[in-house]
Amino acid sequence: MNSTLRHVFRFVFLTLAQVMVFKRINLGGADFNYVSIIVYPLAIMLLPIQLPTVVVMIFGLAQGMMLDAFYDSPGVHTSACVFIAYMRFFVLGILEPTGGYNAIISPTKRALGFGWFLTYTLVMLFIHLLWYFSVEAFSFVYIKDILLRTASSFVVSVLFVVLYQFIFDPTE
Repeated sequence: MNSTLRHVFRFVFLTLAQVMVFKRINLGGADFNYVSIIVYPLAIMLLPIQLPTVVVMIFGLAQGMMLDAFYDSPGVHTSACVFIAYMRFFVLGILEPTGGYNAIISPTKRALGFGWFLTYTLVMLFIHLLWYFSVEAFSFVYIKDILLRTASSFVVSVLFVVLYQFIFDPTE
């Protein structure tokens, strides 16, 4: 499977998995509804490093709009996806290995090592979730709820993203 087709398949698969599976899972029950499993940012995170930020932001816009249509949350997912697509350039710059990146690779655990991938995942998912829950609440009056939802969703989402990497183990 060529690289472009692989990225398109991952984009579609993660978006559909989010909408059809993870949206319906409630880990906290009725009393503690603070845990959301969010895996779709991985489609943006694993795009090839050489893609210009504008192209990555267009992918984020498309993915966010599709998710907002299914979640009935106008603009919340779109804003979070576009924001991490924009921040991806800066995070990749900060985490750049000493020898630099091979421009044609995707930032996966196989290409850059599990330690690097875990750090990248932790940073990107935290940014995404904090932005997502902040925009969803739309007020810092709910800062306690924003931080609680971010922290609890962060732990579970990281586990699922790392599990995805081990199961599918992309080659690029």
